[in-house]
Amino acid sequence: MQDRAPDNRPYFFLSYAHTPQWGPDSGDPDHWVRVLFNDLCNHIVALTDLPAGSPPGFMDREMRSGEGWPEKLSENLAVCRVFVPLFSPRYFSSEMCGREWYAFHERMLNARTTGTATASAIVPALWTRVDLRELPDSVRHMHIESTSSGGRYLNNGIYGLIKLSRLRDEYDETVFGLAERIVQAAREARLPPGRPRDYESTPSAFKPRGTGPRHIRLTVAAPTEDSVPQHRDARPYGDDALDWNPYHTESTRALSTHAEELIRSLDYRVTVAAFDDESPAEEPRGSGERQPGILLVDQWALSDEERRRRLKTFDAYARPWVSAIVPRCRADLQNHGQEGRRLAEELERVMPTILERARRSDTRIAVNGVPTLKSFTRVLPEVVAYTTRQFLKNAEVRLPPGPHFPRPRLADPYPPSGPDAGDEPGGEA
Repeated sequence: MQDRAPDNRPYFFLSYAHTPQWGPDSGDPDHWVRVLFNDLCNHIVALTDLPAGSPPGFMDREMRSGEGWPEKLSENLAVCRVFVPLFSPRYFSSEMCGREWYAFHERMLNARTTGTATASAIVPALWTRVDLRELPDSVRHMHIESTSSGGRYLNNGIYGLIKLSRLRDEYDETVFGLAERIVQAAREARLPPGRPRDYESTPSAFKPRGTGPRHIRLTVAAPTEDSVPQHRDARPYGDDALDWNPYHTESTRALSTHAEELIRSLDYRVTVAAFDDESPAEEPRGSGERQPGILLVDQWALSDEERRRRLKTFDAYARPWVSAIVPRCRADLQNHGQEGRRLAEELERVMPTILERARRSDTRIAVNGVPTLKSFTRVLPEVVAYTTRQFLKNAEVRLPPGPHFPRPRLADPYPPSGPDAGDEPGGEA
């Protein structure tokens, strides 16, 4: 039997919000995070067969002040087996932590989409007490494992357990339990390494409160397996338009599912709808009447005359905050044959408004035919950001209903009297 090659990848990436110094004599504000990191490493070495000399975990320490720290972060996010975020109020206001979360979550989604991993490889821990009801939407689905110390862990977090000497036993038990969960998650997820993501272009998973709309409408315009033209390869299609999987040679899941999870990981709420299920009202619902929208459109959807007519109407009514993405899989040879080229040209005639808007922006690649799933995964956050900016820039501000009061105006407190008073300054003409 052939020996299995040793896996010397770090078991975990410790993601935490750096605490600023409050004064010149405040010492190292992240000292206790380092203590936790070292304790976790010691436990994991004891619990696993990690080869000698291999680092059990990774934390950035002081790298951000040195050369090459973004590359080092990206490399470790691409290879570590488990992501361990230390929840605290400061964590969710940190853009850096939000980027770390998004990069790892994107890697996890890619593995899920390609069928190489299914279980979650994120193991959150409470550093300090947080109100779980106030978590960003992008992380609210995460489950916080309780410990035998129960309320003491939830009320104090690991920081409180480590700082209060009377709770030292609870700290030891909590950290050992966390190490066990890290090892278990690594074993169950078996997350393969990914390619490092450029740190500067990585969006944050934590959208600051009050920075605009947090709801995106995602609409899919694609045929079904039954309605696709007879000569068209039916493998990308299913019983419903939402089953459309244009990158079926790379992915085992529908594109709408992948897109929905990516948008949620950007801290947005998402409504997903099939274009064919939208009521053919005078103004199409997905054209952006109340919220930003993104249309995923298959050029083969234009093979149907009625759908082509409705897409033209959709384009005519589309607000500036409605964008489109046109997947055109490079491996799908029919997309590049005579019929595919004709439909691509037809799409230009049917949706000139939305396509031209995109080409005047930084999201032009989204409508020029996205060739691979990886390209789609990278361009979608850019389209979400662009669409949100357009909503903030162009959407009409609607005041809530209520009683109407006349606008106040300045007037002379001592108006002149007499028949010619209207001609005097401060009088009414």
